[in-house]
Amino acid sequence: MSAKVQVSGLTKSFGGTTVLDGIDLELPPGSATAIVGASGCGKTTLLRLIAGFETPDSGSVSISGQQMSGPAAFVPAHRRAVGYVAQDGALFPHLTVGQNIAYGLPATRRRAAIRRRVADLLETVALEPSYASRRPHQLSGGQQQRVALARALARRPKLMLLDEPFSSLDAGLRASTRKAVAHLLATAGVTTLVVTHDQEEAMSIADQVAVMRHGRFTQLGSPREVYRYPVDRFTAEFLGECVFLPCTVSGGVASCALGRVPVDSAVADGAGTLMLRPEQLIATEVADSERQTGVGTVAATEFLGHDVLLTIDLGGDITPITVRQHSIEPPPADAKVHIDVIGGGVVFR
Repeated sequence: MSAKVQVSGLTKSFGGTTVLDGIDLELPPGSATAIVGASGCGKTTLLRLIAGFETPDSGSVSISGQQMSGPAAFVPAHRRAVGYVAQDGALFPHLTVGQNIAYGLPATRRRAAIRRRVADLLETVALEPSYASRRPHQLSGGQQQRVALARALARRPKLMLLDEPFSSLDAGLRASTRKAVAHLLATAGVTTLVVTHDQEEAMSIADQVAVMRHGRFTQLGSPREVYRYPVDRFTAEFLGECVFLPCTVSGGVASCALGRVPVDSAVADGAGTLMLRPEQLIATEVADSERQTGVGTVAATEFLGHDVLLTIDLGGDITPITVRQHSIEPPPADAKVHIDVIGGGVVFR
């Protein structure tokens, strides 16, 4: 049975410095939530408060309707049915990998059943069963982190807290491991909260994403919502590359150097800054510059394999913009290009 988590008005300070400032967060049963933010913004502190490793200054944490931290109660960490994977793994150095993973499993389970469970968990985190006999110091940092993840999964927790769980893995293994772990947790119905600085990782595995800054959430919503419709410039830039253009809004349309771009009809008329994502733009080489609106010059290209980044000078006082598109025959440097815009934009003031 998965857990519903309710965090209300959570605050925490260390040495007079406020780390969390009135955090509200709800994790629906069986959902996956990712928190992203810069180092020191309070992400790990929030996880530790939910896990029961720290006590809040005010506010409450409830799991499955039971208050775990708050004015009326404090339930110790070991009684919260919560799995926790720290950034450094925190394995027991005197135990083997198999013993680390099996730590906390019921002593009544037969040895053969424990060995099978350990082997299954090792396979889940992309390690061979032979690793069960090794010691933590014989593993790489990435391997240690995967063992820590397997250990947390062993007890089949109702709530899983992951603090940068894939940060020490190489790019290829990181993608495959996070996909396997996300599938495992979703299949098991485990409510999951993951902290990461990797925006792509957060949006790929989460049902909802929270962006944190200075101990507060700037925005909480679905991955698509926070990426495509950020509430402010900080959130927009933190989640990915942006194109910013001065514009004038009239009747739900922003007029800018790229032409007329639809925006939310609720946006008030007047001057503003239009935000687009680089992948919303398509640059097509043109023979001349007869079409004045949306025409620029390719100032630089950056080949990234599957796609290419084009830096395009629109002329005048406008800062050059970035276009991301497929790397198959992109416009060359110094080429004149026309830029088409896919979808709408967001206006900041």
